[in-house]
Amino acid sequence: MVTWNITTTVDEFILLGFTNEQNVQILLFFVFLLCYIISLIGNIVIICISSINPRLHTPMYFFLRNLSFLDIWFTSSIIPEILKNFLSVKKTISFVACFIQMFIHLSLGGAECYLLLTMAYDRYVAICSPLHYTTIMHPILCIKMAILSWGGGLTNSIFQTVFTLQLPFCGPNVINHFICEEPILLELACRDTSLNKTLIFICALVVAVLPFFLILVTYFYIISSIMKISTSKGRRKAFSTCASHVIVVTLFYGTIFSMYLRPGSTHVANQDKMATLFYSVITPMLNPLIYTLRNKDVKKSLKEITRKKSVLDFAFNI
Repeated sequence: MVTWNITTTVDEFILLGFTNEQNVQILLFFVFLLCYIISLIGNIVIICISSINPRLHTPMYFFLRNLSFLDIWFTSSIIPEILKNFLSVKKTISFVACFIQMFIHLSLGGAECYLLLTMAYDRYVAICSPLHYTTIMHPILCIKMAILSWGGGLTNSIFQTVFTLQLPFCGPNVINHFICEEPILLELACRDTSLNKTLIFICALVVAVLPFFLILVTYFYIISSIMKISTSKGRRKAFSTCASHVIVVTLFYGTIFSMYLRPGSTHVANQDKMATLFYSVITPMLNPLIYTLRNKDVKKSLKEITRKKSVLDFAFNI
């Protein structure tokens, strides 16, 4: 039975953010706003195109829609608060709002780890068992895998948030970061957090390292199958279907590992900020660009929609 901590005296936290220079903060406000707009537009476009075009009603694009939907909420749980603080003199966040942000961040981050694994499995079946692809990757299985991915992220978040809430926070309340992230919050607790740090490490192994290891194993078999293809054209085509996913996995997991699997108990503020910035802001913004620019089906669908819009505009003008 969970017993909630009642010794906490901190009502709010102060987020130091990136800098105290007013001019730099204004510049960063517009930079982050632009990143947020690009991320929203890009991910919404991916969802709309893959939903409208019947040719894109495949398992690969089903998981891509899930990833785009997740990235929309990932950035929305962080950037609006950052933008508000850029324009505020007192850069505070309430105790409750801080833990809600942490909960959402952990949940979506964990779900993305599992979603990237399901997308790797989809590519494995498509390349290693192409004749059985439609039989194996049937809609019911895809829905179950998506539910398990979201559920896994949610379970991890509940587990870690509950244990962090058991800690007393009696001051200081200054967070040298731009969001409420668990490893940074632990530094402010008024009690030994060795158990919590061990828990973070174990959860990171289950949520991040295990899926990443399985992705590596999956790509080992994928590459082995591709190398058996007799024609260079066939090999290039097979590699191209995996290239976007490999880039996204590299960007996301690289920064996740630098944040949650760092040796030792101390955290370097600037390094933490850059890691969090990359996997929670930059990567969600780049994901739709990576999948759009490297994907012929998506580019073709975009051209078709643009062409239809031009025809409709011409017809209405007549």
